[in-house]
Amino acid sequence: MVHRVGLIIPSSNRMVEEEMIRFYPKDVVAHVTRLRMTGPHKKPLADLLVQIETAAASLVDAKCNVVTFHCTVTSMSDGPSGEAKILNALKTARAPFFATTSTAVRAALDACGARRVALITPYDLHKTEEEIEFLEDAGYQVVFAKGYDLPNSDAYCSTPAGAWREHVLEAKRDDVDAYFLSCANIQALGEIDGLEAALGKPVLTSNQVVIWDGLRQIGLTDGIGGPAHCFAARENPPATSSSGAPVRGGPRNEKGNR
Repeated sequence: MVHRVGLIIPSSNRMVEEEMIRFYPKDVVAHVTRLRMTGPHKKPLADLLVQIETAAASLVDAKCNVVTFHCTVTSMSDGPSGEAKILNALKTARAPFFATTSTAVRAALDACGARRVALITPYDLHKTEEEIEFLEDAGYQVVFAKGYDLPNSDAYCSTPAGAWREHVLEAKRDDVDAYFLSCANIQALGEIDGLEAALGKPVLTSNQVVIWDGLRQIGLTDGIGGPAHCFAARENPPATSSSGAPVRGGPRNEKGNR
């Protein structure tokens, strides 16, 4: 049986297909649609919601089982109330299951039992502080945060994965439960296993948690493989269906790493 996941991403994103698609199981097809919403096209969330709903509806037309609005900054920048508005747009589009990058991050942190977080981003100070505020409003303690103030999406995409590996290693702290490397438009998935081995703690990235959360929502976490500790986490937070009822995914595999 073929399962379909739908992703709504910024038009400037060039890393989602390259980074994410290879980590989905063979019976899962990813469908991607883009919106102009970042950089010179950035607009208030209120002006973006209709576009999000329309994009989600197009993915529902493609029979996607789960639809995720996948932009870390946009899903966090207006706080929990903004996240709720995006979720409502996805629900209105009648997505069977739905999420945002921010809800996937929270689900993964909870699955790993992480409350104290080190945050690493490619963003400027303002965007990084918005993510700190979101995470702390959601009940996490950000004990370390650093944004690398890259100028634009070209810089995000061209920064090699090894640079992000070094940035995460530089953030090593004893009081951290998990490291979160934010942004869907960077190369990092291939570094997660090595970072977890070096740090002895879960390392989460935006693309990784969206893969995991989408599969979790439709009950496909058993034997999925893929990078990182969160794929093997024991706790399974409830999924979100269009009916609003909590739905639990299938059991996780004992070893999640490929």
